[in-house]
Amino acid sequence: MEKALEIGRTSATGSFHVFIGVSVSTVIMAVGTIILGRLLGEDGYGLYTVTLIPTLMIGLFRDWGVNSAMTKYIASLRLKRDSSEIRDVIIAGLAFEIAVGLVLLFFSLLSANFIATTIFHRPESASLISIISISIFGGSLLTASQASFIGFEKMGINSFTVICQAIVKTAVGPVLVLLGYGVLGAVLGYTTSFLLAGLIGLATLYFAFLRRLRKADKKRSGLSGTLKRMLKYGVPLSVSTVLGGVLTQFYGFVMAFFVVDNAVIGNYQVAVNFAVLLAFLSVPISTVLFPMFAKLDPENEHELVRNIFASSVKYTALVLVPATMAVMVLSKPMIGTLYGDAYVDAPFFLTLYVVTNLLALFGNLSLGSFLAGLGETRMAMKLGIVTMAFGLPAALILIPIYGILGVVVGSVISGIPSMLWGLWWVWKNYQAKADFKCSAKIFAASAIAAIITYASLNFISLAEWIKLVTGTAIFLVIYIFTAPTIGAVTQTDINNLRSMFSGLGIISKVVHIPLEVAEKVVRAKK
Repeated sequence: MEKALEIGRTSATGSFHVFIGVSVSTVIMAVGTIILGRLLGEDGYGLYTVTLIPTLMIGLFRDWGVNSAMTKYIASLRLKRDSSEIRDVIIAGLAFEIAVGLVLLFFSLLSANFIATTIFHRPESASLISIISISIFGGSLLTASQASFIGFEKMGINSFTVICQAIVKTAVGPVLVLLGYGVLGAVLGYTTSFLLAGLIGLATLYFAFLRRLRKADKKRSGLSGTLKRMLKYGVPLSVSTVLGGVLTQFYGFVMAFFVVDNAVIGNYQVAVNFAVLLAFLSVPISTVLFPMFAKLDPENEHELVRNIFASSVKYTALVLVPATMAVMVLSKPMIGTLYGDAYVDAPFFLTLYVVTNLLALFGNLSLGSFLAGLGETRMAMKLGIVTMAFGLPAALILIPIYGILGVVVGSVISGIPSMLWGLWWVWKNYQAKADFKCSAKIFAASAIAAIITYASLNFISLAEWIKLVTGTAIFLVIYIFTAPTIGAVTQTDINNLRSMFSGLGIISKVVHIPLEVAEKVVRAKK
């Protein structure tokens, strides 16, 4: 139990640092995104969205699991204190990322005109696609550096690079648009942010870590042997990631082909941008779960594996599920506050788009990190294939008929079969599963708060920002009181959460407030 709490404290601290990076960067980019959305308008913002699709698709084939391998091996080698082998892992990973990044950059440049004219039927996007292709190389430097930082569990440095990228993107793009460059200015801002952040990440990695590591013994197999081992671990895992990413971008290609109205695509992208708010919670959690599971020994720590998996599902759901419900019921005042009467379809798209986060109740956010951390990369690959098998036909059937609605619905349902299979497989092989009774209580508490909030807002005829503030307050109060009342949060959970967040200074004091209220409710209930 003590080891579980210690892992929990480490994960909570790491989650906080990632949370800071994600929160600050998302707020910064949200400001830039709102400005771009207002300056470009629905049509221009739709064209900008379409321009990103080819680069995002091609960039998926850059990694091949090497970044995940870097994180895993650095995390595990740190326990052995083998600095020379850690150095080999970093150099091999960087060399691979740079080489593949350059190859894909040139491929993207050569295919830009064909994609713009033949597939998208938007010839004006050819030059924009060519420019934004440079971000593929910048992304290779950035992600390789970030994978190393996560392996060292230096989440603060990882957050620093994320924030740097956000600042550059927000500063450059809107300024160039204001200067009259239009969509080109937004594209230049996006490209510059990745290239500059990648260089900053590489320099930080070298001066903070790489130059301090001892060089390897010449008798070792060298970088080629290290890279071969990394690819053996990473390729099966990357197949799952690549297939998931390809499926997402395939939806984008099909959307760009069948949905000719850029304004509708602009509404969809605004909804996606607001859904990123939930990344404040999901990204920190999934980021720290990977090295956390990598530290476990499933052969000798059966009970610990089961407990940590169940706890990761529960504590993830306790935060992510109510946040998702809140976004769903407050989608209209959220978008109305920032965009006024523009993007009228975005609230509906947003409400449907975030439904997939509710699957955290079953353990979908823990599943990928669990498989990767314990080295079950072949199973992760199989799950990716299943998702692709369901997702492709869903896109080809739904999008031509329902347009953007087909994009949203297809994205939500395509991953459910693989999630169910993966969770069953984890139970069969590790006897680890979510506490579904507890998950049902978390869902019930969130639903009660959502229903009361929605009903309350219907009686208010005020400005959207007032509805947003009022609705948020109502939701939080109802959830904090309801969760412990119906048993979604127990005294044991309160004690564990206090222990996990105890080393976060002022944050622990902030977290103490709702925990104190919940504890009083638990005592009153008894």
